[in-house]
Amino acid sequence: MKDIRNIDFVELESFVIQNGEKKFRAKQLWEWLWKRGASSFQEMSNLSANFRNKLSENFTFHSATIIDEIISNDQSVKFIIQFHDLKVVEGVLIPQKDRVTACLSTQIGCPLACAFCATGTMGFIRNLHYSEIIDEYLLLNNRAKEIFNHSITNIVFMGMGEPLTNIDNTIKSIEILTSRDCFGLSPSRITISTAGIIKGLKTLADKNLRCGLAISLHSADPVIRRELMPVSEYNSLSDLQKAISYYHNKTGDRITIEYLLLSKVNDSERDAELLARFCRAFPVKINIIEYNPTDNAPFQKSDAQSREKFINILNRCNMVVNVRHSKGQDIAAACGQLVKKKRI
Repeated sequence: MKDIRNIDFVELESFVIQNGEKKFRAKQLWEWLWKRGASSFQEMSNLSANFRNKLSENFTFHSATIIDEIISNDQSVKFIIQFHDLKVVEGVLIPQKDRVTACLSTQIGCPLACAFCATGTMGFIRNLHYSEIIDEYLLLNNRAKEIFNHSITNIVFMGMGEPLTNIDNTIKSIEILTSRDCFGLSPSRITISTAGIIKGLKTLADKNLRCGLAISLHSADPVIRRELMPVSEYNSLSDLQKAISYYHNKTGDRITIEYLLLSKVNDSERDAELLARFCRAFPVKINIIEYNPTDNAPFQKSDAQSREKFINILNRCNMVVNVRHSKGQDIAAACGQLVKKKRI
């Protein structure tokens, strides 16, 4: 049977009317699905038993479950989430003072195979449906309240996968998360992280979801970037620069550039100058990220002296620069470390 969350409101309303129910029942049903996060028809107490039976005869819930969780020394928590087909993804809760950030996945595996990222070693398995992305949020939000006594305040699409190669489901999940008729989250508290898929960036710009946008750049040298991120072969730096400018002109938003510093790969003075030159075309803030080790990867993080030289050059070029320290490294929950792996 079809998952009831895989149909839109018009189809749901049509089913309600065809089964002799009042039209307003569709809105009640929709609220149970997307506001209250119901995972069974029996929970829907304001619907008649007869109607709930009709729903159970025609639809099902492909609910997800948490099958494992690991707590970091810094209190971040990594979750292994299993879907109805037994495929799994990883998600992370990151507590910080008065907020809790959820790092959500959009795909099982990843098609991009970035050289520094463990997820890419899985290959691409499949996209997550928007209902599965919402399930991630619901499961992690429940655990956030239990563990931290605080609901999720921020969402980053920085888990497994490339959100813009699953753009329809990513956008639909954000629309549900931010809709007043559903979860009512503020778009400004959601960030989409992408390796820079040109077509997807233009779609996001035209949609103007009002979310944050982070571009994983990692090098403004076309040769180095192609070696680190094979996607750059089809999404060139010049085209990416134009797409970011298009996004800014459409939305007025400042973009975040994510830059992973790798020793003797992309941390030279020349690399810093190229990065500054790339970013002059639009207002940005630059997040410098320390490398998180992954199995069999040949990289090392930049030493403190190289990092400071790099940052000083960016500062002299009037760039807004932050150093981002990843959490959850000890449980392989930091950026680039998420990969399907059994618990040790």
